[in-house]
Amino acid sequence: MLKVAAIGDRESVTGFKSIGLEIHTPYATDESVALMKKLCESNEYAAIFITEELAVECREIIKKYENRTTPAIISIPGVRNNTGEGMLSVSRSIERAVGSQLPE
Repeated sequence: MLKVAAIGDRESVTGFKSIGLEIHTPYATDESVALMKKLCESNEYAAIFITEELAVECREIIKKYENRTTPAIISIPGVRNNTGEGMLSVSRSIERAVGSQLPE
């Protein structure tokens, strides 16, 4: 069975643990990039949620996997340093999954 992970600062991803997601809270840019690469290459994850802040650091890895079925990498808003990309990413993912745009 494939897993689902959430990567980001502790405040942003801790709540995901309560719904069964595996959470990771890297402390440095190089740790974030190495972790993202490891999770993507493991073929054990169906989806990886990553905060906007860390998605910027991992953009090359995310770009490599954007047209693949797994893992689905979804940028999410964190508690700080948000640009709006996380909400846009979530909306696009839902639209792809259900075939319809969410009402505003």
